[in-house]
Amino acid sequence: MSRRTRFGIAVAACAVASLTACSSLVGGTAVSVFSDPFSVAGMRATDGPSGLRPDAAEPTRKVNHTDGGAIDNLAASAVSDLEEFWSGTYSEVFEGDFQPVRALISWDAESFDGEFCGMETYGLVNAAFCKPDRTIGWDRGVLMPGLRQHNGDMGAVMVLAHEYGHAIQQQSGLVNRKTPTLVAEQQADCLAGTYMRWVAEGDSPRFSLSTGDGLNNLLAAVIAFRDPLLTEAEARYGIDEHGSAFERVSAFQFGFTDGPAACAAIDVQEINQRRGELPVLLPENESGDLEITERWVRSIVDALNTLFKPADPPKLSFRPDSAVDCPSARPSPPASYCPDTNAIVVDLPELQVLATPPDDFAVGGLAGGDNNAFSVLISRYMLALQHARGLVLDNAAAALRTACLTGVATAKMTKPVTLPSGDTILLTAGDVDEAVSGILTNGLAASDVNGESVPSGFARIDAFRVGILGDEQRCLKRFA
Repeated sequence: MSRRTRFGIAVAACAVASLTACSSLVGGTAVSVFSDPFSVAGMRATDGPSGLRPDAAEPTRKVNHTDGGAIDNLAASAVSDLEEFWSGTYSEVFEGDFQPVRALISWDAESFDGEFCGMETYGLVNAAFCKPDRTIGWDRGVLMPGLRQHNGDMGAVMVLAHEYGHAIQQQSGLVNRKTPTLVAEQQADCLAGTYMRWVAEGDSPRFSLSTGDGLNNLLAAVIAFRDPLLTEAEARYGIDEHGSAFERVSAFQFGFTDGPAACAAIDVQEINQRRGELPVLLPENESGDLEITERWVRSIVDALNTLFKPADPPKLSFRPDSAVDCPSARPSPPASYCPDTNAIVVDLPELQVLATPPDDFAVGGLAGGDNNAFSVLISRYMLALQHARGLVLDNAAAALRTACLTGVATAKMTKPVTLPSGDTILLTAGDVDEAVSGILTNGLAASDVNGESVPSGFARIDAFRVGILGDEQRCLKRFA
């Protein structure tokens, strides 16, 4: 099922986005010990190898029903590694001693010969923790190779880290039969994040994870785990929630940054507080599509003028060639901001490309749509507000401040904004996930006036979340 962003007339929304645009990376030095643009949760953001080490220690666990291939070796190595991590970490956070799962089970979802947790495995494209048996199993035929293809070794490892998180929950008593699925799933995302921090710090004897591209690819896998977009009517059938991409990435980041204790703090109250008024479900009979046209670009800017009431609102230009004439800033297509003229220059065809679904949209699982495009437009507007305050616009702090303020604007649009034209702009379910996907993959909504961003998608998304959950003053203070 495709995910589409939801800005629209009254409750209408928008089309699906291509992820073709790219920002560049800024240089410089950190500006704050609290928001180092070149760090990932206190670690330096660097590229390097990610995945199974060439000299990896052998797996310590056997796999039942294995075909002896590379996928099962990768999975056995992952579980062995997870158990080494948890054997050294569990008792520091939870009562008692760590107990490994009882068995590992592999199957091929395209084969009729298999069983896991009392189920036939034909067509079971999944990985799971079986609570009654305390076993972990995975599909070696479809799921794991697909994750490995699109997100590397660590994408496949992430799934097993999440499932082992469920085993940790059961053993520690974090969950019981009354625990909502939403809480259990995000706790497991968080617990997986704690293990991935251990790998990123170089402590794993089997895997490596770079804090640049490696972690970015891993976050893309987390986004792929998000809930399908549902209407209010569909939700009445009692489908268990796992969480949006924004929520699940946030939970993973909590674990990566703060460790297992942060995971224990995730409950219904915490999730509701984090979710706030962000829409989760589409209203009935709404497509969630809004075309990327001059009319709607103007309407988005009009809505921002209504929300922020600047003394000197930025002008709009649809002549993309004029962006090169800006003395103090380079173009950042498909939307550029020129401080000298206080103008946002939009390349409408390229903005439409950003909001067009790629042919292989389902592959990789990222959320594409109109807010991939509109979030970039919003970010250029937020540069205009920063310029009015006399802030520096061309460094790493400005890039993250822009991401943060884009989050503030996005959250404000959860309530209808009525325009003089009579149109209404409203954020609907899926918009935030599309913004997060764009911030991770192209970084344009988290870039400075020259379209330059910081290397870490983790840092970019974190800045956007600060804005979603905070306000302008919080962004200005944190990314000073």
